[in-house]
Amino acid sequence: MSNDIQSAVPSADDRVDLVGLSRAELTACLAGIGEKPFRTKQLWHWIYHQGETDFARMTSLSKGLRATLAERFVISRPRIADEQNSADGTRKWLLEMADGNQVEAVHIPEDDRGAVCISSQVGCTMTCRFCHTGTQTLVRNLTAGEIVGQFMVARDSYGEWPTPTDETRHLSNIVLMGMGEPLLNYEAVAQAVKIAMDPEGIAMSKRRITLSTSGYIPNMRRCAEELGIKLAVSLHAPTDEVRSAIMPVNRKFPIADLMAAMKEYQEIAGQRQYVTIEYILLKGVNDAPADARELVRLFDAAGIGVKFNLIPFNSWPGAPFETPSVKAAQDFAEVLTRAGYAAPIRIPRGRDILAACGQLRSASERQRLSRLKARLAAGIEDPDHVLPADPQES
Repeated sequence: MSNDIQSAVPSADDRVDLVGLSRAELTACLAGIGEKPFRTKQLWHWIYHQGETDFARMTSLSKGLRATLAERFVISRPRIADEQNSADGTRKWLLEMADGNQVEAVHIPEDDRGAVCISSQVGCTMTCRFCHTGTQTLVRNLTAGEIVGQFMVARDSYGEWPTPTDETRHLSNIVLMGMGEPLLNYEAVAQAVKIAMDPEGIAMSKRRITLSTSGYIPNMRRCAEELGIKLAVSLHAPTDEVRSAIMPVNRKFPIADLMAAMKEYQEIAGQRQYVTIEYILLKGVNDAPADARELVRLFDAAGIGVKFNLIPFNSWPGAPFETPSVKAAQDFAEVLTRAGYAAPIRIPRGRDILAACGQLRSASERQRLSRLKARLAAGIEDPDHVLPADPQES
């Protein structure tokens, strides 16, 4: 990724934000004020188990230390700029970072559990034609603190602190399926995931964290080796011809290479770890029974343990595709099911608030364009908006 995009996020003041730091980094911060390493465990507990943001309420620490911490550090959250609640219970937050950039996060509830869908970038550089987020150019990567902070906002919103047991959690899963391509921001994503999995804090099992990729193969092996979390791959077509037309990433990483990468991921993460194949059904593009039969041929030959997640296209303003009929989706699913693959058709959630799959798009791009127009009108160039010419450029 270009260094111009992987830029530091300006702080609101001179204090260091502790959210998103690794244990080693947190220990180094405390050493800088003369504190012993054992304080790291105490502070970690307050930040990630208790969800506390006010040092003054950290009663296991001395008053003097609490005052020093408040002078030097801060425990922040992304600011909720807007919150919308769907008729089906889905909740979407527009979250603003310290520099004014915004992303969206979504909670998708079930009867006794729910997944929090979080973003990894402001905008996206993958430009998948069916995705609303893809119409918003990449502004920058999110930091580890901004990524894990989205889940912490969700816990704040639902009052789920201190960390509950697995049996009582409503926010039971994390899915990196929001704005951006997680594997293009791997270092920050990996650090955020490790923080979320730490058993003395948020304590999320790796079985309950899923990373969704559009098929960016670099860093996929690292993800398997270092995190071992669940993998979801946005395939959306059975042939290179169709996939390249709707997903530019396929021109650099074609289906054969992606299949090999998925097989390797499964072997490293464990044979029981099924890869989820996300497949958006686009009317007249990839939703025919013949397309389903080609998928069967493809995965039978590859020998990868997969399950399909079929998603009828969720429309958005100006979208170039249409949603297939219910019968077309059912016929497609039946071909996969008869071949022995799990292929449920996902019931759309949060469509009325544009929170469904492929519908996320923050207000940051509109704000950026307004700022750019103002700068150009004043004869000032925009040095901050530098994007790689190739979506995969690193």
